[in-house]
Amino acid sequence: MSDTSLSGLTEDEAKEFHGVFVSSFIGFTVVAIIAHVLAWLWRPWLPGEDGYAMIDTIQSTAAALTSYIA
Repeated sequence: MSDTSLSGLTEDEAKEFHGVFVSSFIGFTVVAIIAHVLAWLWRPWLPGEDGYAMIDTIQSTAAALTSYIA
């Protein structure tokens, strides 16, 4: 019982858990970075010189569509 820590794990078990935890964390970080890059490519978070041009296009399209409905 003297070779266990406060967590109840032996040193070998703690090293194995640490390895799995670090691998999982790195995998999650890679997936998050890829998701952020794809979201940035889809719709940049900071506007360019023209501002958020996509919003203007959506608003004009929505106005045109509502004129057909009404």
